[in-house]
Amino acid sequence: MAGEEAVAPDHTAVRVALWRAMHVQADAPPHVIEDEVGLRLVDPDDGWRGRPDMDPRATAGYRASIVARARFIEDLVAEQAGRGVGQYVILGAGLDTFAQRRPEFADRLRIFEVDRPGPQEWKRRRLAELGHGVPEWLRLVPVDFEEDGSWWGRLPAAGFDPGRPAVVVSTGVTMYLTKDANAATLRQIAGFAPGSTLAMTFLLPAGLLDAADRPGLRAAEGGARASGTPFVSFYTPEEMLAAARDAGFAAVRHVPGASLAERYFAGRADGLRPASGEDLLVATT
Repeated sequence: MAGEEAVAPDHTAVRVALWRAMHVQADAPPHVIEDEVGLRLVDPDDGWRGRPDMDPRATAGYRASIVARARFIEDLVAEQAGRGVGQYVILGAGLDTFAQRRPEFADRLRIFEVDRPGPQEWKRRRLAELGHGVPEWLRLVPVDFEEDGSWWGRLPAAGFDPGRPAVVVSTGVTMYLTKDANAATLRQIAGFAPGSTLAMTFLLPAGLLDAADRPGLRAAEGGARASGTPFVSFYTPEEMLAAARDAGFAAVRHVPGASLAERYFAGRADGLRPASGEDLLVATT
């Protein structure tokens, strides 16, 4: 809400935004997704490409994973919009830029970005400074997840119609929450109107990763712990599917990260491929 104290987004949100821009700037076309809006929002210093976590070679697999999941989500949203679904909810929206890059959906979608009040006010101000603003069809929904977990209760006040289906997306969130908290979120979304779709990412246990990707997971865990946001929950695909079924979804499916590699990276001359370790749940009510 206007007047809220602005707080810069956390390092994870910034890194994701910069990796998406790095894909455009450092990887050969065709680009899986083209997103430099997040880079302009962050407005880092001129040396940002020299950061260790931006190294084009060392971080290639993780950068590819980020753009692969973003492209999958956007394809899913476009597919559902084509079927008449008119509401799109982004949980933990961070520096998501779908609304700025895909304005052609303005007449078909109402987009709800749910995030913490401070970073959301920061983003609101940056959007205004860059000339994007917040159009009528984009609703920023501030929620303090730690003090008030009822994010779904805030949506109707922002214009969400609980009687109509929606696409709900949660990426890069489940690993920071307990399994009980994730189960509660699944139950809440399973209660959305029939025809709603959830897409949610989850981290695999280390034993299910390709051997070459396990050191990267250990490094990411260490970095998350050091920043005060440790990884809490990992799921096998079977565990995540069972959690979604138990929550009450009518249909559930597992989308392996490897399938996104085949879908979006096949035949690339540069060998760019997503790292293993993050898969998706897609569930419908």
